[in-house]
Amino acid sequence: MADDPFAKKTVQKAPRQHHWRRELVELAALFTAVTVADTVAKTVVNAPDGPVTLVVCAVALAATAGWHTWWARRHTPASAAPAAPDPGVADSTEPAPDVQGPVGEPVVPGGTALWRMRTTVREEPGSLAQLCAALAAGRIDILALQTHPLGESTVDEFLLRAPAALDPRALARLAAGAGGSDTWTERADAHDLVDAPARVLGLATRTALDPAELPLALRQLLGRCTIRSVPGQAPPEGILEGTVVRLPDPSGGEIVVERHHLPFTPTEFARARALVELDTRLGHRTPPGRDALTLPEGQSITIRRADARDLEAALAMHGRCSKQTLTQRYHGPVKDADRYLRHLLSPRFGRTLAVETASGKLVALGHLLWDGDETEAALLVEDAWQRRGIGGELLRRLTGLAREARCESVYAITQASNTGMVAAMRGLGMPLDYQVEEGTLVVTASLVSAEVGAGATAGRGGADAAPS
Repeated sequence: MADDPFAKKTVQKAPRQHHWRRELVELAALFTAVTVADTVAKTVVNAPDGPVTLVVCAVALAATAGWHTWWARRHTPASAAPAAPDPGVADSTEPAPDVQGPVGEPVVPGGTALWRMRTTVREEPGSLAQLCAALAAGRIDILALQTHPLGESTVDEFLLRAPAALDPRALARLAAGAGGSDTWTERADAHDLVDAPARVLGLATRTALDPAELPLALRQLLGRCTIRSVPGQAPPEGILEGTVVRLPDPSGGEIVVERHHLPFTPTEFARARALVELDTRLGHRTPPGRDALTLPEGQSITIRRADARDLEAALAMHGRCSKQTLTQRYHGPVKDADRYLRHLLSPRFGRTLAVETASGKLVALGHLLWDGDETEAALLVEDAWQRRGIGGELLRRLTGLAREARCESVYAITQASNTGMVAAMRGLGMPLDYQVEEGTLVVTASLVSAEVGAGATAGRGGADAAPS
């Protein structure tokens, strides 16, 4: 660096100017002070109590200096004292939390966690800035923001990355301190990192391709809620009533969406209505996919999506099934089995897979019925086609559809004596929970903790007795 001309210019000092007149004055003052001190010392020493007087003066000066030091420390202004750390806000001298780690994993001490937060602020300049500043003070990173105008107020919806140790109540207190009210928080996951326009376009695409996706699309759009298709006639523009939304069902009746923990906003209502209008305009449609399979005995079958147009073929299959098979499937009188089919084949209540032979005869049905975070899987295989692996193949496909829909679990309701359905659930290779009550067995497979390898259970037979 010594050869760098720019470095020399940086460290070089300006030449000091000597003021000889000031130095002469300082030297004269020094001589005068020494003369005065010598005169005073001689006068005191020559006095009768001269040495005692000098000692007393020294002690008095030392005591005065000590008292002054104590007084200065006790009466230090509050502004000059270091601020005590706020337990609700992270110390700025601590290292920032690692925000580069993976999301959606179990929270570990010192890590971060994803949160969704909604709070209501007044519609006035600076309200959002004040809220963002409060979150920044708590070392909370804002990953996404949506605003829902309500006239005199606005609902701000945040996706946040916060220190893992931060309690949701502390998060609500930060929002309240910045002017937020009616604050609601919920843990988020990696799926929420997709920005709102991309997520809405994806849901619209899924709805356009498959009418059975509409209830799931509405649920993913509006968060944790209950969606029912009921008889009735909602107006074409729909109805928004706080925590309830009513929309006309393109298949007939009306769709009722309820969310008790959080009122719907006009923005959410408009988005939901747009999805329903898209489904209405596209009309009746069925995904065209068909998969051809060969059974171990050599017979060829086809698995495809089914809908209300398969009602006649499904009724014919009922006529070929034994009373025991229908009882194990529908858990009630056989005479009621036929009237359940129209409900089961509707895309509003779930998805249905049909199995056809090479001649086009329907021999099996698999239903996946929406039930909040859980889904029910139900199978019916014609007697002559049981014990060939059809039930197990249908169940694996239904479970895959539930996983794609981000459902947390799949359960099957059957009789304790139905060993075929139990074997099919065990063949999934997932954690299972068994509950038995008065001869009825409920087997639940957890989709959250399961890690099933692709094709790990493919080709297993003997799991398709009269199901569910």
